[in-house]
Amino acid sequence: MAGLSTRRSDNKTVTFGDAAAVTSLPFWGLLGVITLFGVWFLTTTAFGFPSELEEKYNAAAETKAIEKAEAAGEPVDFDRLSDRELFVECQRDGDNCNNKTSYTQVVSSLSFPSIPDTIGAAQELFTDGYQNFSIWEHTWASLWRVLRGMFWGSVVGIPVGLSMGLSSRARGFFDPLVEGFRPIPPLALLSLFVLTFGIGDKAAVPLLIFASLWIMIIAARAGVRNASLAKVRASYSLGASKSQLLRKVLIPNALPEIFTGLRVALGVSWGTLVAAELTGVQDGLGAMISQAKNFSRLDIIVVGIVIIALIGVLMDGFIRFLESILIPWQGKG
Repeated sequence: MAGLSTRRSDNKTVTFGDAAAVTSLPFWGLLGVITLFGVWFLTTTAFGFPSELEEKYNAAAETKAIEKAEAAGEPVDFDRLSDRELFVECQRDGDNCNNKTSYTQVVSSLSFPSIPDTIGAAQELFTDGYQNFSIWEHTWASLWRVLRGMFWGSVVGIPVGLSMGLSSRARGFFDPLVEGFRPIPPLALLSLFVLTFGIGDKAAVPLLIFASLWIMIIAARAGVRNASLAKVRASYSLGASKSQLLRKVLIPNALPEIFTGLRVALGVSWGTLVAAELTGVQDGLGAMISQAKNFSRLDIIVVGIVIIALIGVLMDGFIRFLESILIPWQGKG
C-alpha cells in the first residue's frame, strides 16, 4: 500500500468510477477516426472486380466522350468511371454483378459510395459546383439561413427566458406556450410553414427560428433561476437596484446556461436545415442533398453531410471561444 501511495501525484483515492478523472485521450480519438475510415474502405471497396470488365466499360465511355467532344468541337474531357458507374454498367450488361460471383464487396457502391467516389464528388463540387451553384454559394446560403434563425431565436428567446426566471406573472403567462410548443419537432411543422409563409426563405428561416427559440428560452430561464441566493442578498444589502442586480449578477450568472443553449440550438438548427431547404429554395446544402437524391448521387449526398458536420464543429468551437472570453470564470470557482 505504501508503494501505491508514493506513485500518486494527486489527492484522489480512486480513479475508476470518478467521472472527473475521465478525459479524452488524443491517441484513442485518432484511432477511432482511423477505424471509421477503415471500415468504410473495407466495406465499400470491390476486391476482385474483373479487370477486363473495368477496361471494357472505361474504353466504351472514353469512345463516347471522344465522339461527343468531336461533334461539339470541344476538347476531350474524360475521367475513368467511378465504382458506382462501373457497377451500373455491369448490371446493365448482366455480367453477374448482382450476385457478386466475380468480386467481394460488403456494401454495394449503389447503396453507399466508396471513398474514391466520395473524393471524386468533392473534387467535382469544388470545381464545377452543383445545379448551377458553386459549393461556396450552397454553403453560404445554408450558413446565412442558420445564422438568421439562431439570431432571431436568441433575440426573442433570451429576454423571454430571463423574464420567466424573474417574474411569476411572466412565468405563468409563457409556461403554457413554451411547454406546449417545445415538444413539437420542427419537421412536423414544415408543411404548415410552407402554406402559411410561402416557399423559399419565407418558410425556411421561420422554421429555423422555431427550432432554436424554445431552447434559448429554457436555457435563459434555467440560468437566471440558478443564481446564487447568497449573491442576490449580498447585492441588495450593498444597495444594488434591480437593474444593477440584473446586469451585475443575474445575467452574468445565466451566461453559462445561455451559451450551452446556443450550442444545443446550433445542433438542432443544423439538423433541421435539410428539411428547411425543402421549401422551394434552389441553393443551400440541404437543397443540394435533396437534388442529389433525385439523381441517386449518393457521393454528393455524403459530401454535403460532411460539409454540414464540419461547419457545425467549427461554429461550436467558435461559441466555445466566445464563452472562454465572455465568462472566463466558468469552471474555475
